[in-house]
Amino acid sequence: MDNFVITIGRFCGSGGSLVAAKLGKKLGIEVYDRKILSLASSNSGINEQAFELADEDLKNSLLYRVSRSAFDGAPIMPESASNTANKNLYNYQAKVIKGLADVTSCIIIGRCADYVLRDRYNVLRVFVAAGKESCIENESRRSHLTLSEARRKVEEVDRRRGDYYRFYTGQQWGDPRQFDLCLNTDVFTHDQCIELILQALKIKTEDHK
Repeated sequence: MDNFVITIGRFCGSGGSLVAAKLGKKLGIEVYDRKILSLASSNSGINEQAFELADEDLKNSLLYRVSRSAFDGAPIMPESASNTANKNLYNYQAKVIKGLADVTSCIIIGRCADYVLRDRYNVLRVFVAAGKESCIENESRRSHLTLSEARRKVEEVDRRRGDYYRFYTGQQWGDPRQFDLCLNTDVFTHDQCIELILQALKIKTEDHK
């Protein structure tokens, strides 16, 4: 395998982003999260703010509310200018993610990367979780919030990530069947998670030599 990609999905407060950052340093590879927006902007010629506003628009759209409240399967996709525009922006992001997987070893956090790259043999798809109360306590410490403030943030961020994922993929966010490796930071430390990811990556790499 010439290059590999590790995608990391995570619950808010689980430490998934910290695991990704430490893993990137250990492997000496780039970690992409919101950087994907900058790359998609450069690739498409569209202002980066448009990609950020598309995420915000999604939260206010009728489709977003309907897909949250009524449907567990593939979302209904009505024809509308705003919906088509948002889908196009998502497709630019997907194009960047696929391009990265073609040419470089990297870690990609979120952005539906596990779904976009689901058919690639050189991709290890990871999800990092923890119990809700642990996530709330972790986020409270990390962001200097009260426990009630951290609870609202964790619930809102996870709800938004789940809705975003379901809107664009028609799949349930965090479903363990969509990942190669699921890790619980209530059980494993960040360093242990990194070692488990490296072991899984080695196994997958050896399988495709």
